Amino acid sequence: MKKGVVFFGYLFILLFSLLSLGSCVVVRQGEFGVKRTLGTYSDNVYTSGLRPFNPFTSQIIKVSAQTENIEVSLVIPSREGLSIQSEVSILYRVKGKKDAPDLLRKVGEDYEGTVILPVFRSAVADVTSKYYAKDMHSGNRAEIEVAIRDLMMKTLDDKGILVESVLLKSIVLPKSLAKAIEDKLEAEQQAQRMEFVLQQEQREAERMRIKAAGVRDANQIIAEGLTPGILQFKAIEAWLQLSQSPNSKIVISNGTMPLNNPAEGGKNPTTGGLGLNLQLDQK
Repeated sequence: MKKGVVFFGYLFILLFSLLSLGSCVVVRQGEFGVKRTLGTYSDNVYTSGLRPFNPFTSQIIKVSAQTENIEVSLVIPSREGLSIQSEVSILYRVKGKKDAPDLLRKVGEDYEGTVILPVFRSAVADVTSKYYAKDMHSGNRAEIEVAIRDLMMKTLDDKGILVESVLLKSIVLPKSLAKAIEDKLEAEQQAQRMEFVLQQEQREAERMRIKAAGVRDANQIIAEGLTPGILQFKAIEAWLQLSQSPNSKIVISNGTMPLNNPAEGGKNPTTGGLGLNLQLDQK
């Protein structure tokens, strides 16, 4: 009889110890702990640490206080009625410590599937249907992301959820539209290349005009400086250079300056009019 009492005593102590150990929960950093007692959520929110509770009447629900990421793959509509495959990330978090109990009361523990995803799908359809497909593949992507986020916050703001960002990570356009955009971009690049070539040609033509103007001005200056005295001086210099040549030459002159080159083969050219034939024969 005593052995039975001792056995049940040990069993009671063991069960009590197990229940005592099971009535504590660890709330980690980046989490909120909300106690639910007999189905009612308490406004007292626990932060990090070991938190005890009565397992028969209470439970501590942990809510993430960190930024969470939801990856969504969906087909979004465009203004022209095209269906575009897209990969989207939703970055959100619970606003603060005091918002966790209200979120659990109004929405429940599965607030991602209950409100965030449905609100997102509705918002993205409303926003993207106002934009052309090509806008989603250009610099307007950031504008679309902000518009989706703002529209989501109109519904989620009073529920204690803050949507930090909506990111359109990939946009897969229909093949026909993608080909048309590529052709347009290629045509624009070719037009830019042609514009560059035309600018080069214009600069080259301007350079040649400037060079021709310089040559013209130089010749004009030279022509203005060629006085009869200078021409006679240059003729004397030419005769002196010819006289120093070892070859036999015939120089035709009008008495002041040479008129043509020496005759080939030693033949004397016939000249008309008044002129002087001077044969230089040096050996």
